[in-house]
Amino acid sequence: MGLRFEEIDWQPTPIGEISLRRRRHPVSGDDVYEVKLGDEFLMSSLFTTGEIALTELALAELPDTELDVAVGGLGLGYTAQAVLDDPRVRTLTVIDALAEVIDWHQRGLVPLGARLSSDARCRLLHGDFFALAAGPSGLDPKEPDRRFHAILLDVDHSPRHVLHPRHAALYQPAGLRTLAGHLHPGGVFALWSNDPPDAQFTSALSEVFAQTAAHVVAFDNPLQGGTSTNTVYLAGKAPDRP
Repeated sequence: MGLRFEEIDWQPTPIGEISLRRRRHPVSGDDVYEVKLGDEFLMSSLFTTGEIALTELALAELPDTELDVAVGGLGLGYTAQAVLDDPRVRTLTVIDALAEVIDWHQRGLVPLGARLSSDARCRLLHGDFFALAAGPSGLDPKEPDRRFHAILLDVDHSPRHVLHPRHAALYQPAGLRTLAGHLHPGGVFALWSNDPPDAQFTSALSEVFAQTAAHVVAFDNPLQGGTSTNTVYLAGKAPDRP
C-alpha cells in the first residue's frame, strides 16, 4: 500500500511558499493532487469542473475556425488541457507567474504535465499575466501586439479576493479595456471565480464588452457534502462591422 500523503515539492516564491502535495482519497483510493500557497489551498484535482467549464463555455462562443488561445494561470493544467482537447485550437499560450508550477509540468510531477509539455501547440510561458495584460506589447513578449481569439483567466479566487493587490486593477473598466485590446474582434474573455456572481464586476464588464454573462457551475463536493458552485464570467468583444 502506498503513502496516504506525500509532499512532492515545496519552494519559496515571491508571493509566498508554494507546495505540491499528493494524498490518497479515503473512499476511491485515487491520488488527489493539491497546491497550497502558504496555508491557503489554491487548487485540487478533486475539483476541476469549474476550470474545465471555463474553457468549454468560452470556446463555445467562437466560430468554427482555427483559434489562438491564451490562458492566465497554469495550476494543475485542467483549463489548458480542455483548450487542447478542442480540435479548432491552433496555438495555446499559458502564462504563469511561478516558474515552479511550470517546472512541475515539465518534470511530469502532476498528472497532465507530460501531455501539456509534449503538445506542439502549447507554450508554457513564465510571466506575470497581469503586467503583460496591462502593458503596451501584449501577452506574448515574442510577438508584440499579438491578438487572441480567447483569453481565459484563472488566477485569483474572485475579482474581489485577489492573490496580490496589484491584480485588482485588471477587474476595473480601464484594466478590462486594455485586456480587450489583446483580443481579435469577436473574441471572448472568460474568468473563473470561486464566489457567486458579482453585480459590480458584471457592470464593469458591460462597460467594455458588447456581450456579458455570468454562469454558475455546480459540482459535487464530497469534502463538505452536497453541491458547491463556481462562477464563469463570459465577455464578448464586438465583431468588426462590415
